[in-house]
Amino acid sequence: MEFIGPLLTEDHTKAMMERSRESWKKRGYGRFAVEISESATTIGFIGLALTRIETHFAPAVEIGWRLATESWGSGYATEGALAVKDYALAELGLTEIVSFTSEVNLRSRRVMEKIGLRRNPTDDFDHPSISEGNPLHRNVLYRKLNISHS
Repeated sequence: MEFIGPLLTEDHTKAMMERSRESWKKRGYGRFAVEISESATTIGFIGLALTRIETHFAPAVEIGWRLATESWGSGYATEGALAVKDYALAELGLTEIVSFTSEVNLRSRRVMEKIGLRRNPTDDFDHPSISEGNPLHRNVLYRKLNISHS
């Protein structure tokens, strides 16, 4: 949660899980739990969601991830996000997916680039839910267009 905000309370976590379940029912996509198969340890999620903030690119389908700190740098985010991106474009036939993060979140930005999302600096924006002066306020937007379905 270093670049997203404070840790979620149990109630906030339950609400997020319920939104994901509803998304699967309504839209055919949502968040996947990420589990280390050798240990059966859940380390977070990777998946798709409708963007919940008011900004110039909304409405949009966002690909995102949250993984336990101890799993960072192991390639799980890239591997999972690549599979989710391929699912979104090939199986769901989405015309575009987006991903965004604070400007200072270099690890997530590298994942976005590794999975083939591209940034146009003119799309960058100030996050409407984060106060000015906070280092997480300025956000970068990455996109992937599905040329075969546009």
